[in-house]
Amino acid sequence: MRHRAAALARTVLARVNWHHVGIVVSLVIIAVAVATLVRILRDVELAKVWVALAATPGRSIALAAALIVAAYGTLTCYDYFALRTIGRTHVPYRVAALAAFTSYSIGHNVGATVFTGGAIRYRIYSAWGMSVLDVAKMAFVTGLTFWLGNLFVLGLGVSVAPQVASAVNLLPPLVNRLIGLGMLAAIVLYVVWIASGPRVIGRMTWQVTLPNTPLTLIQIVIGVFDLGLSGLAMYVLLPADSQAELVAVVVTYVTASLLAFASHAPGGLGVFDAAMLVALEAIDKEQLIASLLLFRLLYYVIPFVLALSTLGAREAWLNLSAARAARERGAGADLPARLDAQPCSPAASRPAGNRAVRHNRTDS
Repeated sequence: MRHRAAALARTVLARVNWHHVGIVVSLVIIAVAVATLVRILRDVELAKVWVALAATPGRSIALAAALIVAAYGTLTCYDYFALRTIGRTHVPYRVAALAAFTSYSIGHNVGATVFTGGAIRYRIYSAWGMSVLDVAKMAFVTGLTFWLGNLFVLGLGVSVAPQVASAVNLLPPLVNRLIGLGMLAAIVLYVVWIASGPRVIGRMTWQVTLPNTPLTLIQIVIGVFDLGLSGLAMYVLLPADSQAELVAVVVTYVTASLLAFASHAPGGLGVFDAAMLVALEAIDKEQLIASLLLFRLLYYVIPFVLALSTLGAREAWLNLSAARAARERGAGADLPARLDAQPCSPAASRPAGNRAVRHNRTDS
């Protein structure tokens, strides 16, 4: 009986189109988020939102911007760490920083980060001799770093403040606390599994040796700093009289970010905002919307513009360099043809004439 059940389960899993399942899940998340936003924003007064925006202290905006710059700095560590993990140590940090910043900034806004970010990474790393397979391995390692950091931060936060997650997923606090402890336990088990010996994922040409225990801890630290700095930036932008707790804001931010990631909506638009508005309902609605608008400007819009400008400038420079190299090659190829086409100079023809004279004299 047990073997039949296992065989049936394997058959069902083999026949399920997981791509379609992912699309359905994304559409459900987006639909719920849109419905929630419509309900929440129904009685919002735009005039109060503008007043809240104008009342936000400049030092808070500057501090939030500095924290977001630092968060994007940790994103460069994702790529640099992944390059070292797959053995591509010849790629310098500046290239990893360019690829990470542009791929994440554009991927965050366009959506489907795995595909958009992968295409941008390949465009940059291919100039350093990396293949599509290398970029796919990098995506696996960066994804592992992302999820390890998310599970740790979310697991710790939900274990400490389960009622915050309950405001989003509507589960009892005890259930959320158990989920949080389960996340932490999963990380511990993974670290123990890694520590027991080298672990290799994949087959044949697609193989990745998983980072060992010390490197795995570094992965977790990178993910924690990424999420922690971003969550802290969101916290700084909240009104001073909101009395929101830092742990609650960070847990809400991570939960909202994961929902936005799962929806594949461009910039998590609607999904991220709905989760934040639901979980932080104690904060004045107009003030919270103002904070979310500022956060979107600093975390999404400005990096997106900078990334597009940087990529555009790079492509223009590459095209100009290629055109200049082509002209130089063309000029080099034309030089022998021009030399061959030149008539013999008198100086060049004189020895031949002399040889002819000498030949006649010999004959005579």
